[in-house]
Amino acid sequence: MRPFTGQVVLIFWLLLLIVTVQGAVVGARPSDNGPSGNGPSGNGLLFLPLIMRSSTCEVPGEPYNTLSINGAPFAGDAAQNIEYNLGYRGYAPTTTQLQLVPLGPVHDVNAPQFNTLFSNLRLPDFTNAYHRYRWANGQPVDTQSPWGSTVLGLGVIPGEIIHAPDSGYNLGGGHDALVLYAGKTRLTLKYTREDSVAVGYTVYIEDICVHPALLSLYQTLNANGRTTLPALPGGQPIGRAIGSQIKVAVRDAGHFLDPRSCNDWWQAFPAACN
Repeated sequence: MRPFTGQVVLIFWLLLLIVTVQGAVVGARPSDNGPSGNGPSGNGLLFLPLIMRSSTCEVPGEPYNTLSINGAPFAGDAAQNIEYNLGYRGYAPTTTQLQLVPLGPVHDVNAPQFNTLFSNLRLPDFTNAYHRYRWANGQPVDTQSPWGSTVLGLGVIPGEIIHAPDSGYNLGGGHDALVLYAGKTRLTLKYTREDSVAVGYTVYIEDICVHPALLSLYQTLNANGRTTLPALPGGQPIGRAIGSQIKVAVRDAGHFLDPRSCNDWWQAFPAACN
């Protein structure tokens, strides 16, 4: 009988460790629905949460830069402000056409273009439509909006690299936008140098795993008074899609607009605008 090799011993101890940890977790986890429910207790199954490591959010690209703002910095908590954090404001599904819509002529050839969110500059499938809430914390959805949708779901491949929407604006040094707010799964971009949504374009991007370096930079600058903020050139990678859709919303001078407008945010596809 041949003696155990070092590799076999290592495998044995790894398997023993896995079995021990699984047994401890299953035994310690309470039932989700009680002894007679459909939770994990009593069926011997181990349910582990999906954990996205920071490395899965990282993307290739240049380091993130900063620009000083124009005017006074925002003095509140951006994470709990309905203008800065679309997730804090909230939104709800609505029923409307999931396709490009013509909403007048091209108003601004320099407007941010949503096809540049993607490496292949495509027109994605529109997966879901939503309306933003007028106020935070469960207030009525914006049914008074003149638009069919104010938040739009775009079909993506999970893990796909997402980029800052390109525009014809230059805030300095070839940068198109400032980061007004960054969370782990969302960004708010501003296409002027004011730390406010009251002037210029504001673009919200939801359901992305924000690059940890960009998130860390924003958190540092936010804590230091917001006199400078992260600055992005159009097309710079900002993170990766978490699931099969991301969501976008856009404002001009504070007003939420329809993200399906082919003559505003999808100017590369005039033939698809019927």
